[in-house]
Amino acid sequence: MRSDGVAKQIARWTALGAFFLIPLAPLIVADPYFFPFITGKAFFFRILTEVAVVAWAVLALLDKEYRPRFSWIGIAFVAFVVWMFIADIFANNVMKAFWSNFERMEGWVLLAHLLGFFFAASAVLRVEKKWRAWFLMSLTVSVVVSAYALLQLSGTLAIHQGSTRIDASFGNSAYLAIYFLFNVFIALWLALTEQQLWLKWSLIALAVLEAVLIFFTETRGTVLGLVGALFLGALLTAFTAGKRARRFAGGMLVLLLLVAGVFYAARNSAFVQENHTLQRIASISLSDGQTRFTIWGMALRGVGERPLTGWGQEGFNYIFNKHYQPSLYGQESWFDRAHDAFIDWLTAGGVPAFVLYLSLFGSAIVLLWRNSELSRPERIALTAALAGYAFHNIFVFDNLYSYIYFFAILALIDSQVARRTVLDNQRELTSEEGATYALPVAAVVLIALIWSVNIPGMKAATQLIVAMTPAAEGPAQNISMFADLLTHPAFATQEIREQLVAFASIVAQNPSVPTTEKQQAVSLAVSEMQKQVAAYPDDARERLQLAYAYRAGGDFQNALDEIKAASLLSPNKEDIWIEIGATEWDVGNAKGAQAAFSKAYALGPQFPRLAVYAAAGNIAAGDVPAANDILKRAYGTTTIDSDVLAVAYYRTKDWPSLIRLWKVRASASGVGAQTWFSLAAAYYAAGDKQNAIATIKKAVALYPEAASSGAAAIQQIQGKTTVQ
Repeated sequence: MRSDGVAKQIARWTALGAFFLIPLAPLIVADPYFFPFITGKAFFFRILTEVAVVAWAVLALLDKEYRPRFSWIGIAFVAFVVWMFIADIFANNVMKAFWSNFERMEGWVLLAHLLGFFFAASAVLRVEKKWRAWFLMSLTVSVVVSAYALLQLSGTLAIHQGSTRIDASFGNSAYLAIYFLFNVFIALWLALTEQQLWLKWSLIALAVLEAVLIFFTETRGTVLGLVGALFLGALLTAFTAGKRARRFAGGMLVLLLLVAGVFYAARNSAFVQENHTLQRIASISLSDGQTRFTIWGMALRGVGERPLTGWGQEGFNYIFNKHYQPSLYGQESWFDRAHDAFIDWLTAGGVPAFVLYLSLFGSAIVLLWRNSELSRPERIALTAALAGYAFHNIFVFDNLYSYIYFFAILALIDSQVARRTVLDNQRELTSEEGATYALPVAAVVLIALIWSVNIPGMKAATQLIVAMTPAAEGPAQNISMFADLLTHPAFATQEIREQLVAFASIVAQNPSVPTTEKQQAVSLAVSEMQKQVAAYPDDARERLQLAYAYRAGGDFQNALDEIKAASLLSPNKEDIWIEIGATEWDVGNAKGAQAAFSKAYALGPQFPRLAVYAAAGNIAAGDVPAANDILKRAYGTTTIDSDVLAVAYYRTKDWPSLIRLWKVRASASGVGAQTWFSLAAAYYAAGDKQNAIATIKKAVALYPEAASSGAAAIQQIQGKTTVQ
């Protein structure tokens, strides 16, 4: 074999090897990385895609059969990626728009990789006739993921997210759900065209298994997407297939309608309500989706401000803060997605991005049904997969593997319908040129890509975990690691700085840490967050993070200034007003605390917890009647088990109220000896030594293991020392 043949074979096998390793991404859990379920998969995909694209480029130079071809899917995708590049340039946080963060690993960088994956896969897997093998490889991996999920269901393996919703190696049940949804229809597609009976029925069995497992992810949007896609598939079959297939499809339609009807009728039955999975699915309703509707409304208001370029990728948090609705109190503090992939692209890239994103689906469906290369069952199965995915995306944001499957299916369709272009008229490299120039240049480009795009992030992901982990040498070593990490920042500087603030707060409260190390940790956290705020002054979250850093060092006035600045950026967020009230209280401004807590309550009067803060503010300001009135309206009583009220009573020396509160706590089931000791401390603070000692004795009677602590406490009381 000549050298040019060797060059082509090297490029060919390199590209194929990379493509056939990509389906293994779901199994990657990089424990040494920050966000191990996300970052490991993303770096794995990025590097393999870079390898595949560079190898494909060599193949395209050597053989015109591998060159990209024209299709409207490809045009739409290129236009989408180019437009998002423009939109991201106008983002508030351009760096984050392009590079995302560890938690998401998206940004324009992911889009660029998906574009490369799309064109390279379309060409290489078309020429090599490996599409079926690639999807079979993916299904083989899904068998392992399914086994993982089954072991979680049996209790053999732990569920990472919560306690009931399976998440396998994804760490997120919604991510697992859409992975299974794609595999269900891919398995059905391959089964419908498989000649070997054992493989055909194995694929059908796998589709059934993974359809069932979708229900145990309890991801309601995906469950609806599955049912809707099955219904659409049966409907298309009923209208386009032969008599026998139509009869079968009609039966499926009737069965789906019957099952759905029976489930709806029994939604309030004990059988459904006592099963967590069924109860969650049965809870699907318009009222249950109110949070989603509220966030979508906020998102649309944000789009109204920037309809052309949007807010850039990873820019939804600016919309969330600015247009925050008080009814969201008690939900997640910081939404970075609209929880609707279509609206996410509308907010990220404006109306053009939204239209182009829709065009990806539209062009795929149109070209799929115009394509004569794929059989009718294949077209129906792939249409159902895209429809189920689209419905899922109405309620859930995208993730790495839903992107991979979506663009793999688009690449498959593209490879079947794309037409040759003028690129085919360009000459192919000769044998000598392939070996002498193409391969060496490709190797250099590949190394440069991997080194610049991935290595800094991979190093930061591992070093951050080390910096967060208590060092054997003490906090000084952690401080040094954080400082070094921030001297050479990767794309996730915001996350690193926020973790530094959390670390500094813990260190500052640790009595065993020397004062100098506390000061070093706090000083570094303040300095880094000042840089973050200076770079992105309109981000309310970063203003609060700087406030936390100030507070860790006891600088309450500067902390208060930053929290107030955050309130200007997000004026309707109750949590921020609570932070203002708590900090005003810490600096001794009782009236300021009262005003801030009352503001929070006025924003969300339907939330009893906010009534507690408002009452505490009134207690701090000396207006006890107003506090009691608020508590009675919210709870029907003035004796509430609340840490906030406990602090208010203690600071104002309202011992009778504090004693009543601790009595309520002590009367609850499952409390420990410490609760009774705290009640005794309240009695002692009120000057009632007799009841303090009696309470300790009762605690010892209930919890004999606390006898020594109780004896020491009684001695302290009798010795007229402060109970610790």
